[in-house]
Amino acid sequence: MAVACFAIAGSIAAALFVQGASSRALTYAARFLPGEKPPEAVVLFAGDMMFDRAIRIAAQRHREDYIFSCIADVLREADIVVGNLEGPITSRPSMSAGSIIDTPENYTFTFPTTTGELLARHNVRLVHIGNNHTFDMGGEGLAETRHWLEAASVAFFGDPENKTHYIAREDIGGVPLSFVGWNDWYGPSREETLAQIAAEAAAGRVVVAYAHWGEEYVPATERQKELARDFVDAGAQLVIGSHPHVIQEDEIYKGAHIYYSLGNFIFDQYWEDAVRTGLLVRVTFSPAGVEHIEEIPVWLERDRRTCPLAQ
Repeated sequence: MAVACFAIAGSIAAALFVQGASSRALTYAARFLPGEKPPEAVVLFAGDMMFDRAIRIAAQRHREDYIFSCIADVLREADIVVGNLEGPITSRPSMSAGSIIDTPENYTFTFPTTTGELLARHNVRLVHIGNNHTFDMGGEGLAETRHWLEAASVAFFGDPENKTHYIAREDIGGVPLSFVGWNDWYGPSREETLAQIAAEAAAGRVVVAYAHWGEEYVPATERQKELARDFVDAGAQLVIGSHPHVIQEDEIYKGAHIYYSLGNFIFDQYWEDAVRTGLLVRVTFSPAGVEHIEEIPVWLERDRRTCPLAQ
């Protein structure tokens, strides 16, 4: 059960990056007196999360927390978990649960109204809501999504209809973090997004660009690579991607790490190892930026749970 073959190419570079990041962490920590804890934020990044179709059926059968039962301890070890919410949270009945594969209904999502509370219980307290399924239930569905997330105290960003919610500013452990969303379907233009990143960086914040982009089930496209490097040039210190449903390659550009796709996190795809394997990225930040990165492969079980992948 190996990770997607095209993700392996970045592993050596990742190891070198982590070594360098560790050195920076030691240098940063040295600025503080013995016994004085420097500001630090540990953020765990995940890929695509989908709570309809077979995932919804399993949650109804076993109770919702069952979906996270195998990975819950890993999620609790971070200050916060950030992932892509691959669809709206609404009070409407599911169209995809029990639907026929490859029909329009099979790809039209709505998540239970309790999804926000489920995420909060498992430390997923910040989600990206800009993606190709954002408007599966129309504008009213997006409005409901905001409502249910806010009711559960789950923050969000990447909202294509509200620029106030296109950026999430989170001060975690004394580290000022800004999460800027991008998706290939809706929302601000490339130029507007680059300006947002630059403004957050100029304000002294550590900027993470989280992008929903690219093509499904294939390696990163040249367009993804151009966009990611533009994000870094504008001031992003880390780029995280989702949507392709497989782990794509990663790289270091001008000292910033780019993960083009983390693959699936909560999803009901099982036809090959590439879609059943996802990647969690645990990042330690200081006010100076990224200090350390750890990769945690995960495996999508056919019982609908996501579990750490033994290495």
